[in-house]
Amino acid sequence: MLALLFSLAGLAGLVIPGLPGALMLFAGLFAAAWAEDFLFVGWWMLTVLGSMALLTYLLEFAATALGAGRFGASKRAIIGAVIGELTAWRSLRAAGRAGLGGTLGVAIGAAAKLAVVVSMIGLFVLARLWSVV
Repeated sequence: MLALLFSLAGLAGLVIPGLPGALMLFAGLFAAAWAEDFLFVGWWMLTVLGSMALLTYLLEFAATALGAGRFGASKRAIIGAVIGELTAWRSLRAAGRAGLGGTLGVAIGAAAKLAVVVSMIGLFVLARLWSVV
């Protein structure tokens, strides 16, 4: 039951800001493996899944930074998009472009994060099925 709650909360965390979606999903998958005494999904697979969960944060940050940078954001703005551009004394237009780039980066990062999370679930299910056979 705990595994299901963490997994559902993790999936909700993909769209609700502030919830660590991938880490909560990993906690759910870990709890499911633990409930079965790691009989079907072992430590190697859990290490891979945990690494993938951490990868989602790197992807999200990198996509946002690259998106803002691609639209001409200053180095300062890559961290804070519009606010960074305005504090770097750039024009409102440049700040808007940086914000647009940051927003597109966030969308691309969210799509990448979703792909990684779906892959995590798929790998868990495959590991579970392979060890049953």
